[in-house]
Formats: sequence, structure tokens, C-alpha cells
Amino acid sequence: MEMSLIDLLRCPFCGTRLDLVDNEALVREGSRVTWGVLGCQCCAFPIIDGIPVLIADDPTRAAMHAMEAGRTDEALASLLGLEQSIAKFAAPVSVQLERGLVAELLRHRRCQPTNLQVRRNLGEIRQRRDVDCGELADVITPDHLTVTPSVPVTPYRDGFGNWCSRIVAPAGRVQLRADGLVRDSGLPDVAVPSANQHRVEDLPAETLVYLLGSRYCETDQLSDTAWKLFEKTQPGWARVQAICDFVHNHISFGYEHARSTMTAFDVFTEGKGVCRDFAHLAIAFCRCMNIPARYCTGFLGDIGVPKDPAPMDFSAWFEAYLGGRWYTFDARHNMPRIGRIVMARGRDATDVAISTAFGPARLGEFKVHTDEVMESVVPALMAA
Repeated sequence: MEMSLIDLLRCPFCGTRLDLVDNEALVREGSRVTWGVLGCQCCAFPIIDGIPVLIADDPTRAAMHAMEAGRTDEALASLLGLEQSIAKFAAPVSVQLERGLVAELLRHRRCQPTNLQVRRNLGEIRQRRDVDCGELADVITPDHLTVTPSVPVTPYRDGFGNWCSRIVAPAGRVQLRADGLVRDSGLPDVAVPSANQHRVEDLPAETLVYLLGSRYCETDQLSDTAWKLFEKTQPGWARVQAICDFVHNHISFGYEHARSTMTAFDVFTEGKGVCRDFAHLAIAFCRCMNIPARYCTGFLGDIGVPKDPAPMDFSAWFEAYLGGRWYTFDARHNMPRIGRIVMARGRDATDVAISTAFGPARLGEFKVHTDEVMESVVPALMAA
């Protein structure tokens, strides 16, 4: 495929231009590309033997996975649906990895065909930059969503800019799975104690929605309490940190306290909850004090801290708008952490549910893994 033709290609899902990714899978002969990856803001597509394959189905994903591992014959066979033994003539790609994270989510049961919306994790792109928070996470192995039994998967962006996937899940047992490998900076969450609080009239228009009450963050019921608790704190970073300190000390953490209907006012009154409840109460207090705050969900493994013996789960924290940008705060752990990977952002947990079913559904099994991967095992993981 000629380089001049790549400039004409557009993603069939989001309509944006496709760019050639400069990685180990790229094979060029002069101005012609024979093997490689095309990426945009939502997807990644393989170039197989000079042919761009702009399809997001399981054989194409398998082909790209094989190609990125150097198994080009296997990639071509997968794309053509051939079942044959492929000689592995290329060594796995070597990646200089600082820190990696592997994530997996599993298994829903359905009793009849059900529409299902699933949050996408790291994104099917080669690089992801969270401009608001100044983070850079390199996607080494995209976490393509796979569904068993196989059904069409349609990606889209929601109103908060999060990538989601839509499927119609057939009756019976349905398994959802995604595995990804990313390069993290290895640095803890950014802390800027000098970050100032904006006057409401100076806030960007797009932040104003995060001053309003929402499903789980009742600013109307908590406003008086917030001002009594935090009116005398220094506006800006110190005020948000004071809110985190209060919430961290006020709430007793325990998985047995979790319930889907618990709101910020409930957790303030009861003094117990899980990580999402810590986030909801801190968000509500921030909004009451005229600080935009938004809910985040994602992966937070036990990296740089003692291992938690409890089964791993998705984590929840929040971001506050200070000094012209969004900063990460975590009232649950109340300390900078390493390896925090954002999956979705919204007003509260309503906007960032891991999955939303529009019909009868029962969760049969649920597993999350977020683990640090040493550099020496990366080639094996990419070849698997």
C-alpha cells in the first residue's frame, strides 16, 4: 500500500483520519507499506500484506495480535479464516517497559437476548494521552473486547468522551473479556499544593456541569454541612485535600457496606462504604464549595504498596479542577499512587458503569486483574 493512499483513509466508526503507527510491526519498502498498524482516536486496524483491513471483528483482531508479535503468516491465515499450522519464524517483539498493567473482566449470564453497553478500558489505540491530567500511557497490547459467543461489537463515544461498546447479548451464558498491556510512567499521582481555586465566573463552561448535584452527589442536602466543615480552609489544593482527609477519616471501608443505592448523603450519615462512596462524598463536598469535581473509575493495582489480600476490583477516585486543569484525588487511599489507569469519567457512578443491561441479566462471575509486569516477561505476554 502506497503511503500517499494512507492519507485518504478514514476510520469507519469515528470518521477521523487514520495514521500509520511507528512500531515494531511496521514493514516498509520505500514508499510502500506491506505490514503495519493504522490507528485513530478509537480503533486500530492492521495492514496485512499491503491491504488495509478496516474491520473490527474477532479474526481481524487476532490477525493484528499475531502480526504485532511478528507472526505474519499466522496473521494472514487468521484473516482468511484458514486453519493450518503456522511456523513461527519471527521472534516476539521486545518492548522497553517501565511498568505494565494487565486487566481482565469476565462473564455475564443472560436469560434472553439483551442489549448491553460496556465501557472500553484502555482504548483500541496505540497511544492514549489524558490531556486534562497530563498523563501519558502507551498501549502496548490493545485490550480488544471479545465476546463469547461471538456477536457484533459497535464502539461509540458517550456524552463525557468515554469509549463504550454496544452488543446484543444472546440468551444464555455470555463471557466478556479484555486483556491489555500498557506502559505507565511509574510516577505517583501529581501533587501541586500551590494550585488555586477559580472563581465560578472564571471557570471554563465545560466544567460547570461538575458543580451541579447528580444522582449520587446531593449538593442540596450537603451544602450547609460542607460550608460548616470547610469554609475556613485555604481555597484551592488545601481545601480539596482537607475534604479528602475528612472523608478518609469519616468513612469506614468495607465491601460488606456496598449497595447500589447508597448516595453521598447516605454515606455521610452512615459513615461506611466502599471506594465509590468515598469518591461520591468528596465530590459532593467539592461541588458545594464551588470546586468542579468529576468521578473516575479505572484500574489501580497494588503497585508500590503492600498487597491487599481481598479480591481485586475496579477502583473509584475523583478529579478536581484547580489551577486551570484537572488533578487526581483519592479520598479512599488518601495518598499518591502508582499505576492508576483511568477507564471512564462522569458526574458520578451512574455515568461510568462498567456495563449497563437493557433487559434481564444476572452477573455470574466477575474478575479483575491489574498487575505489574516485569520487562523480562513482556515478550511472552505479547506472543501469547
